Amino acid sequence: MIWGIFKRDMCHATRNVIAVIVSMGLVVVPALYAWFNIAASWDPYGNTKALKVAVANNDKGYKSDLIPVRVNVGETIISTLHANDQLDWQFVKSDKAIDGVKSGEYYAAIVIPKGFSADMMTLFSPDIKHAQLKYYLNEKINPIAPHITDQGATTVVNTIDKTFAKTIAQVGLDLASSILHYSQSPQMAEYMRNLNGNLTTMADTLSGASQQVTSYSQLLGSANDIVDSTGKLLASATKAGKQAQNALKQGKSGATSLTSAGANVTSSVNTALDQVSGAFDQVAAKVNKAFDAIGKGSDTAASQLATLSEQISSGESLYDTYITSLNHMRESVEQLPDSDSAKQALLEAIDREITLLEAAKGDSRKLAQQLKDASTQVTQDTAAAERSRKEILNRITSAKQSISNVRDDYATNVKPKIDALASTVSTLISQTDSMITQLSGTADGLDDVTGDVGTNVTSIRSTLGAIAKKLDSSAATVKELITKLETGGNAGDGNSDGGDGDNDADSGESDELRALATANASTLSTLISAPVALHRVSVYPIANYGSAMAPFYTILSIWVGAIILCAMLKVTISDREKAHVLGLGDTLPRIAGPSGPGNASRWGLRLDHEYFGRYAIFALLALLQGTLVCLGDTYFLGVQANHALQFLAVGWLAALVFSNIVYTLTVSFGDIGKAVAVVLLVMQVAGSGGTFPIETLPKFFQTLYPFLPFPHAIDAMHAAMAGSYGNEYLLDMVYLALFLIPSLLLGLVLRKPVIRLNNWVSRNLESTKVM
Repeated sequence: MIWGIFKRDMCHATRNVIAVIVSMGLVVVPALYAWFNIAASWDPYGNTKALKVAVANNDKGYKSDLIPVRVNVGETIISTLHANDQLDWQFVKSDKAIDGVKSGEYYAAIVIPKGFSADMMTLFSPDIKHAQLKYYLNEKINPIAPHITDQGATTVVNTIDKTFAKTIAQVGLDLASSILHYSQSPQMAEYMRNLNGNLTTMADTLSGASQQVTSYSQLLGSANDIVDSTGKLLASATKAGKQAQNALKQGKSGATSLTSAGANVTSSVNTALDQVSGAFDQVAAKVNKAFDAIGKGSDTAASQLATLSEQISSGESLYDTYITSLNHMRESVEQLPDSDSAKQALLEAIDREITLLEAAKGDSRKLAQQLKDASTQVTQDTAAAERSRKEILNRITSAKQSISNVRDDYATNVKPKIDALASTVSTLISQTDSMITQLSGTADGLDDVTGDVGTNVTSIRSTLGAIAKKLDSSAATVKELITKLETGGNAGDGNSDGGDGDNDADSGESDELRALATANASTLSTLISAPVALHRVSVYPIANYGSAMAPFYTILSIWVGAIILCAMLKVTISDREKAHVLGLGDTLPRIAGPSGPGNASRWGLRLDHEYFGRYAIFALLALLQGTLVCLGDTYFLGVQANHALQFLAVGWLAALVFSNIVYTLTVSFGDIGKAVAVVLLVMQVAGSGGTFPIETLPKFFQTLYPFLPFPHAIDAMHAAMAGSYGNEYLLDMVYLALFLIPSLLLGLVLRKPVIRLNNWVSRNLESTKVM
């Protein structure tokens, strides 16, 4: 049944010229689709010579004050780009370059600023500036052009980096070469002799300076001993000053005591003498009163006189108190130094005062005795009593006068001397105490100074010792330099007589330097500017960009070919064809029912016979499409195919799988199935990883990636083109073939429940007379 359907389809497809042409077109069109895309993308980055990129140089250049070499990186860039055919470089002014990018005349523009060279040379200064090129880009003209021009701009930057490094290296090598040639001239030999002489003088000067520093350090050591002795002397002076201060404090205390004692005695004497003087006046009055009472009652008078005698006797203790106070004062005065001229006069005045008090005390005692005698006499003899009265009054007057003498002498002689002495002593002690305090402070300060001086001298001596060592070391270094210069000079002259191992090493270094300086500076500078070369090792190499894109466009064209087949060929079998296959004439019996899939099953033409019978011509044309496109890729376009048979096998398997999927969708769902096939095409173009790595696509496509046939077909074709890692090719072919399982399941089993629904949809679409 399947073979019968296929034979009739082949007869119908080749019955006339138009059918043959259409059949051939169905095979060729997908191949043309693939070939045009592959040829267009064969070498896009090798055909960039027509892309116009403007270059404007405003660089003013740079010239060093140290080395008279002018550097203009901008001019170097321009000259380099003149020899570069990667892009269509347009050398214009900066204004025209920018305006050309805006108008679309240029795809991009590179403007070299004025200070570009100067900024690059800041590499050798503390204030480094990053040199920048201004890059203008028109991104709306073409989506790929910006990336190509970016590559051109990167080339310019790399050229600048290499040129700059090469220029600096070449200048350095040329300078070294010039120095080496100059070092072998007679003038240089004369300079070396002068240099050796100057260095020898310098070494001697350094050694002499070291000896002077050492001597100065020893002198400071001697001065430090003197400072230590001075410190000890000041310490003794400080101690003596403190002892003198204590003595002055005692003297000041004595003077204060003397002053206090004098003030107390003065106050006591004045008060007491006033009381005694007043008391004598009262006694005189009472005596007169007692004697006046003799006529009235001698006993009363005697009693009064006796009472007065007792009162005066009891007052003698006051004189003792005064005398005791003066003796205390005398003791205080005796504590004064003998050299004081006021001491003796004050002692004499105090002694005279004590003598007067003793006399006044005697007068008072005699007065008391007379009063006592008078108290006895008044009762015996009136005339004698009157005489006693006169004597007592005279005695009172005499005693009172003695008291006045004491007070006047004290006020005139004693008190002024005491006050003057106390004031003088106090002033002297205060001045002396101040002087000793200042001396003590000065001694303490000098003690601190001597201590600091000792510490500083020690520190200075340590520093001077270190300086002396440095000077000795510098002198040794200079002498070593002289030796090396002499050795190097001999080695350079070639007159060395052997020497030791160090001389041989120095000679070897000189030879290396000479070899470096005499080498080709241009070659060395080129090596220095690009010391690392990128050695690209291709794993599974692809010849060109067209070959790299061939699997994607080939697989895509095979799917497009499957859609074209379903669009141009009928997927259902008419009842007339079924009747001819069954040998029933031109029509099926009436009992077959309405026309549709499976209506001839009672005569042995089952649904699977219809499915595979009509699919056979689809499979044949699909295989022809796959064969033509793969052979054209390999032999017409020259796409790389290390394993041509495997490459062709991928095309055959893809043609069978894709045609079966699209055929099944169309058979099962009619025109809706064709739309679904187009949707699947769009999804696989975006999510197959044929142009961009699948890792760069959105998460949705990365998840969908394993469940699409495109990725496995493309990977299998890549493995056939460049080589397979392990079983990579076979696995991808198996994964691709597995998509036939759901397709056949839908076409043979799941299709049955929707046949009526599909027939109903088809009738309604046909009733529109448009669809």
